[in-house]
Amino acid sequence: MSTLPAEILDAVAYGTHHDPHSVLGAHETAEGWVIRVRRPLAKEVVAELGDGTTAVLSHVRGGIWEASVPGHPGAYRVSSTYDDGVGHVADDPYRFPPSVGELDLHLIAEGRHEELWRVLGAHVREIDGISGTAFTVWAPNARALRVIGDFNGWDGQGSAMRSMGSSGIWELFVPGVGVGARYKFEILARSGAWVQKADPMARLAEVPPATASVVTDSTYTWSDDSWITERSNSAPIDRPMSIYELHLGSWKQGLSYRDAADEIIAYVGAQGFTHVEFLPLAEHPFGGSWGYQVSGYYAPTSRFGDPDDLRYLIDRLHQAGIGVIMDWVPGHFPKDEFALARFDGEALYEHPDPRRGEHKDWGTLIFDYGRNEVRNFLVANALYWFEEFHVDGLRVDAVASMLYLDYSRNDGEWAPNQFGGRENLEAIRFLQEVNATSYKRYPGIAMIAEESTSFPGVTAPTSHAGLGFGFKWNMGWMNDSLQYIARDPMYRSHHEGELSFSFVYAFSENFILPISHDEVVHGKGSLFGRMPGDHWQKLANMRAFLAYMWGHPGKQLLFMGQEFGQMSEWSEGRGLDWWMLDQPSHAQLHDFVAELNRVYKEHAPLWSRDHDGAAFSRLGAPAWNPNVLAFARRDHHGNTIAVLCNFSGVPLGDFPIDLPEAGTWTEVLNSDAEAFGGSGQGNFGAVTTDARGSAVLTLPPLGVLWLQHSAGA
Repeated sequence: MSTLPAEILDAVAYGTHHDPHSVLGAHETAEGWVIRVRRPLAKEVVAELGDGTTAVLSHVRGGIWEASVPGHPGAYRVSSTYDDGVGHVADDPYRFPPSVGELDLHLIAEGRHEELWRVLGAHVREIDGISGTAFTVWAPNARALRVIGDFNGWDGQGSAMRSMGSSGIWELFVPGVGVGARYKFEILARSGAWVQKADPMARLAEVPPATASVVTDSTYTWSDDSWITERSNSAPIDRPMSIYELHLGSWKQGLSYRDAADEIIAYVGAQGFTHVEFLPLAEHPFGGSWGYQVSGYYAPTSRFGDPDDLRYLIDRLHQAGIGVIMDWVPGHFPKDEFALARFDGEALYEHPDPRRGEHKDWGTLIFDYGRNEVRNFLVANALYWFEEFHVDGLRVDAVASMLYLDYSRNDGEWAPNQFGGRENLEAIRFLQEVNATSYKRYPGIAMIAEESTSFPGVTAPTSHAGLGFGFKWNMGWMNDSLQYIARDPMYRSHHEGELSFSFVYAFSENFILPISHDEVVHGKGSLFGRMPGDHWQKLANMRAFLAYMWGHPGKQLLFMGQEFGQMSEWSEGRGLDWWMLDQPSHAQLHDFVAELNRVYKEHAPLWSRDHDGAAFSRLGAPAWNPNVLAFARRDHHGNTIAVLCNFSGVPLGDFPIDLPEAGTWTEVLNSDAEAFGGSGQGNFGAVTTDARGSAVLTLPPLGVLWLQHSAGA
């Protein structure tokens, strides 16, 4: 009869013991070795020892069985017989050593485990020649923890996990569990309540609205080595970057990750965009959030397939020469009970002070950036997408909400930092760490901030106290330019500053100019719908605006559907209005965007010195006109592009202008060309200046010209 106290045996029997391995399994005692197993309702339990002998176990209490054996039992198996007389033979999960090492535990506690996903979560492994799944989770406030799933009938009493001490890590290796098994963690909170949670580190989840995690293991072989090598040897700031922002679920409805590969490559390749930016693809419970309320940070959404299917999509895009950027949302997470919120019964991933831990207007929770393990969870997550999915960049959502403690809060609803300021110092340190670590490990990638304020140094290096991003969305340009272009051309002369103000700060950060999904939802209509005038004028305004945007310093991003002038507001619940490409005028706009991208990529002045104010100059003399915006861009070799924009509704003939160089300037783009649906006004393909660089030319109505001058010409 066992000498263990009844309360310990009962705790193990009911799966509430924090260290079931200290009772179950093989243990050396003063009298020799003993084996204990949990087999409730069994009639007979026999251990098949590693040396081929057997040991009959006796029932002790509450389904706990025990037998003394003469020596170490080796790799034993347990045979159990029940009322049906059928024997069940299985490996005992409690005979295996911990699946997580001391170094891993140390790095996790320090917040320095850069490959956290290789340790935590569910991993198919072979231990002592036995295949199974190692389950590991961080839950420091738990009193007990069990793994439940379809492999144990969702009853975790026999699958209690062992606490790895002060690290807050719990682990259990379950033999025989493989890829495809569904599971959750069942956590005994300090309050005494049991809560069931999806795995924060799960790499696959059930298709929503189901919420279980799924064991997965990648077998994918990448074929993008040449792409990764070239990426590692270049800097995106000095490369063309024209981004097509895409919501996978509504671009063309019904596509899987694999289905989408050929479709996106054919379309985006023909349009000439250099990158696709996917709205968040991490798992999220509510499709209407567009992916911005994440429940599974390490799990690509299963709506479109499994993780290897997403790898296939990205690999194929790389092989076609198209980069991949993914939206990443480390600023907040939803309150769904099955996910991160109060994960182990108490505030864990979220900051415990609601003044810092809750976005009331969004109904979401804010990460506790000052906690080592939480910061590690997020930093490692960024690295995970680079390492495991080869993404070329992360666009970090809602950075402003992370930087300021008083973001969207009234007086009394926020608490200042230790110096009395409004900056969230812990979030700033997190952003600096994730950017510095990402660039260190993956040269050539792009970390992109959606940051809507004038916070200084967003794209300054962390070594100079900056946040360390590679790019920042230029939200000021977006707001000002959209306000301007919506005005009737008759009144634009009074608002020239809405377009030109961006030149004042264009080189203070490394900017991307976005016309994003946020500008075509919530009653804002479409980009086409903002344009004034009749149908022809709307399309002319669209072409002029996009040509101005592509010519402006900074990279550019366009949300799907705007490239052909979708007239209706975007909805995630339906596909784009592809039928509009059957309308000749919209097909011409579509062709124009492809031409924009082609000419843009061919002419280095438009992209090679985006961040260099010395490569930019305003033009206008001698006849300043408030409806004309003109500027020049230069590359590293002295080649120049002049961008001449006429936002009035009438052509400007015999318009005098001083160009930066004397000689012949070739017209490489005319937004008013008849091929694109324009009126066909221009300068017969070229403009020649006098010896001082002065020229007289025609500016088409609602039109933009790009003129090119080669060095030495």
